Amino acid sequence: MDGLPLWLQAGLWGLLAGGALLLGAAVGYAVKVPQRLIAAIMAFGSGVLISALSFELMEHAFHTGGFASTATGFLGGAAVYTAANWWLSHRGARHRKRSAKQPTAADNGGSGMAIAVGALLDGIPESIVIGLSMLGGRGVSVVAVAAIFLSNIPEGLSSAAGMKQAGRSRGYIFGIWGGIALASGVAALVGYAVFRDFSPQIVAATTAVAAGAVLAMLVDTMIPEAFEQTHDFAGLITVAGFLAAFALSKLGG
Repeated sequence: MDGLPLWLQAGLWGLLAGGALLLGAAVGYAVKVPQRLIAAIMAFGSGVLISALSFELMEHAFHTGGFASTATGFLGGAAVYTAANWWLSHRGARHRKRSAKQPTAADNGGSGMAIAVGALLDGIPESIVIGLSMLGGRGVSVVAVAAIFLSNIPEGLSSAAGMKQAGRSRGYIFGIWGGIALASGVAALVGYAVFRDFSPQIVAATTAVAAGAVLAMLVDTMIPEAFEQTHDFAGLITVAGFLAAFALSKLGG
């Protein structure tokens, strides 16, 4: 990608990470994966993302803009995500990442749109981070891309399995995840193109906003699915995912 403009590189990296959602959805739709395995993969992906936001996002935000900008953005991102998630949860999207328990179209006609918006809400903060990581000519954060890619696979897999079980059509399932994959590329592009001329404090706060939203998303959507099925092993599997991403960040320099 070296010969491409940086804004386009950011978009392509975001599209790559978002494409993992479509890959996971294809597996979840085509193969009947045991719910305990889905939950284990979800727990691993949660650990990967927790590690990435700890050692990549928050650390970089702190060193770029200081504690005040980082703390304000972190809490603000979590608050905005929580409010939006609460609103969507009361419109049928509460279990959008579950491999079971999703409402059918007959049960709740408005849940389909809520699930689609919820999936977009979950994916955009992660993708913006990819664009932000390229600011200052540092190049893309391979750790961030790898962490988001690895966590997106179980997200797409679990949600698509649940959607299929709830009777959603193939077009609906792949339309959602294909659209989110494209939106991920656009969000990463915007993350670079919009914020490249902003002050370090604003970039730091924006990075922290994304980190706060990602952590709130994990606790609200991914970790409950993981714990419900894996129970006593959820913590161990999550730690393994955390360690994998931590090792990747150290190997990546």
